[in-house]
Amino acid sequence: MAYRKIQAGQVRSFCEAVFQSYGFSETDSETITDVLLTADLYGIESHGVQRLIRYAEALEEGSVRVDASLETVYETPCSAVWDGAYTMGQVAARKGMETAIEKARKTGFGAVTVRGSNHYGIAGYYTKMAAEQDMLGICMTNTEAIAIPTGGRKAMLGTSPIAVCMPADPVPFWFDVATTVVTRGKLEVFNKQEEPLPLGWAADEQGLDCSDADRVIQNITRKAGGGIFPLGGFSELTGSHKGYGLGILVELFTSIISGGTTSPHVQRSGNADTSFTFLALDYGMFGDKGEIKERMSRLLQELRESPRAEGCERIYTHGEKEWEREQYHLLHGIPVNDKTLEEMRKIGAGREVCLEEYITLE
Repeated sequence: MAYRKIQAGQVRSFCEAVFQSYGFSETDSETITDVLLTADLYGIESHGVQRLIRYAEALEEGSVRVDASLETVYETPCSAVWDGAYTMGQVAARKGMETAIEKARKTGFGAVTVRGSNHYGIAGYYTKMAAEQDMLGICMTNTEAIAIPTGGRKAMLGTSPIAVCMPADPVPFWFDVATTVVTRGKLEVFNKQEEPLPLGWAADEQGLDCSDADRVIQNITRKAGGGIFPLGGFSELTGSHKGYGLGILVELFTSIISGGTTSPHVQRSGNADTSFTFLALDYGMFGDKGEIKERMSRLLQELRESPRAEGCERIYTHGEKEWEREQYHLLHGIPVNDKTLEEMRKIGAGREVCLEEYITLE
């Protein structure tokens, strides 16, 4: 499947125009687009503009409502629970982390959990917001049931990502991973590329290895059994129980404490019943911030300089690859799959936003 390199600014302008055509404010359109674009710039295609079709469908079916607002359910000086009631995930999420940061400035720690919202893109986007304010950021979200528990054959938990960002030099520690072997978005990319899935990624309706991306996706959508393996794969021998347990942990920190919908009961594509949590920690409450940051920076550098395995040219710390990809893609353009490009064209046409007026195709 062919890819085209498109300048980031062109993709940004097109997506912002699409979201504004649905009625989102200029600010909210910029927020939603920035989350998508950041994923593509970081090389996370599964959560970039290829997800535009998902948001368009959610807006059309009503699981996302442009005029939706956040309602405070419970609040303390350092915490809050909000009901997201059909809000766009990125809009609710940005406000959630902004509020967590504001509370952390006053108390040293801020936590905001949101229920009833929708898919919000890459979790690491919001932890980076905290790090940019010289705080430690943590973020988690549940999703529709996609992961099968160790020993099971029915999806019961989400991809359940955990993201953490801590200031450091020369590059912040930026950690953002699903607690499953891969994300649903990765299956979607392989499906578009018409490539078989590597063994150990996903299971069929019997709980056995399956390389057919479309079959796995359709089974997840129809709740027909099967799904993605937790981190560690199929067996406890390879640590499957650890990924399974991490998935439960994310559920605890999202849907359980917010009073939201747990993953087995989340409907297709989130459907306005996804929960997420944002934590901001002013690490100065533990001592001199400069010294703490320096210790983190020194540890990361020691890891980079540690002995390399034979055949390996470099040891990375989390966030380095993303920073380098961002610089490259800003200069050379974002690779966009032809099928994704066609989806963008159709979405734009339906909103009277002509793709070719924003994006130059060679």
